[in-house]
Amino acid sequence: MTATLERDVTQAPSEPLDPRRFRALAVIAIAQLMVVLDASVVVIALPSAQRSLHISIANRQWMLTAYTLSFAGLLLLGGRIADYVGRKRMFMVSLIGFAGASALGGLAQNAATLFSARALQGAFAAVMAPAALSLLTVAFHESKERARAFAVYGGISGAGAAVGLILGGALTEYASWRWTLLINVPIAIIAAIGAARVVTESKSSTRHGYDVPGAVTVTLGLLALVYGFTTADTHGWAASLTLGLFGAAALLLGAFVAIELRTAHPLLPMRVVLERNRGGSFLSSLLVGVALLGTFLSLTYYFQGTLGFSAMKTGLAFIPFSIGIVIGATIAGRVLPQLGPRTVLTTGIALGTIGLGLFTRIGVHSAYLSVALPAEIITSIGMGMTFVAMNSTALVGVNAEDAGVASALLNSTQQTGGTMGAALSNTIASTATVGYLAAHGTSAASVAAGDVHGYTTAFTFSAVALALAGVAAFTLIRRAPAPAGEPLLAILPETELA
Repeated sequence: MTATLERDVTQAPSEPLDPRRFRALAVIAIAQLMVVLDASVVVIALPSAQRSLHISIANRQWMLTAYTLSFAGLLLLGGRIADYVGRKRMFMVSLIGFAGASALGGLAQNAATLFSARALQGAFAAVMAPAALSLLTVAFHESKERARAFAVYGGISGAGAAVGLILGGALTEYASWRWTLLINVPIAIIAAIGAARVVTESKSSTRHGYDVPGAVTVTLGLLALVYGFTTADTHGWAASLTLGLFGAAALLLGAFVAIELRTAHPLLPMRVVLERNRGGSFLSSLLVGVALLGTFLSLTYYFQGTLGFSAMKTGLAFIPFSIGIVIGATIAGRVLPQLGPRTVLTTGIALGTIGLGLFTRIGVHSAYLSVALPAEIITSIGMGMTFVAMNSTALVGVNAEDAGVASALLNSTQQTGGTMGAALSNTIASTATVGYLAAHGTSAASVAAGDVHGYTTAFTFSAVALALAGVAAFTLIRRAPAPAGEPLLAILPETELA
């Protein structure tokens, strides 16, 4: 993906600048805004969608994980398709496909249709995201302009998440949860029309094949793993179906590794994962994803179900998290060259773990300002520091040949971790609630206390996952400071607020 582009640009520094490049940046920024908005608005809309379509507690997480699962499983393949077929062409196709999938989800009359639409959104986003980054690299040859272009792209990720939380609350409260999906339709169509007029087509100069077996095995393996967590809630951890799904996941993911080791042009070259620093960053990224998406799921239900917040107020309650991420990212960007990625990463993760620990103190009658807000601020500042250091370790210094796959894998681990975290946190929370009610009865007070007990148990799990990420970072990543002058092309991941 991006690797080929970097070589092409380096070899042709005198290539004339595209006069439409800033208009192309605007179009790509609109598409990025749509993806980020879609991730965050759905979080706020989830309780309303669950009530409307009569989705069970065990299955409610699929509104989030159907998207992240297909995104994570197809991201590497999506970048390869865009490289070979044409980045502009696939960018436009994915925009129209995303619009169609959003319309299908917004008009869904049952849970199965909604979940299928979300999976389709993830599949089209898996093509759109790497195509957009590649198009930016093609359009902006000069290093300072390219840095500014990527700064705009990264800024959209941070600001878009905050806007999405407010917009999601407003749409859900004053219109319908369906509009959190339907709003993508006009945005995607406008972006596609703009891309047709101002974006320049480009393709990779080499063609090595698609590694379809690798894409199929990794996607099916992740699906079996996530579904296994879901059936553990409904059937029990020792049920034959649950164990069968976990076994299938192990076989499929093992087959994926075997395929990648033997194929001539793998989706995921093992050398990228096995390099010590990058491997530590990817493992930390996976565990951070596990911790965060489950946390957002539990917080959303706590705010709306226990504290009685409206959808709009819930969106506003998440805004400090977005602000804290920007603050943490700014701090990390300044100290990273002096302290090195390991120190910044482990410090950020430690702060995040403390914040998640504070979330376990919530109660049925807790005040948002005294309990949830401080936990949000501490967690988000820590995560902002974490994202910058993690991205720097994963992407800085990578061989040009592996730059694209390293970037895609970083996104993929975040999505995969979020998928697993949402499924497992939902299972842990609901199991803890059922156990509490069995011990304390089903009065109204017990039901409220049982819900909170489920949330705090899930927060404890998330804190443990984040602490393990810190251990992985401290153990595997070397102390050396980040190379001076290396650009951080992606400060804020696309869906960390999903």
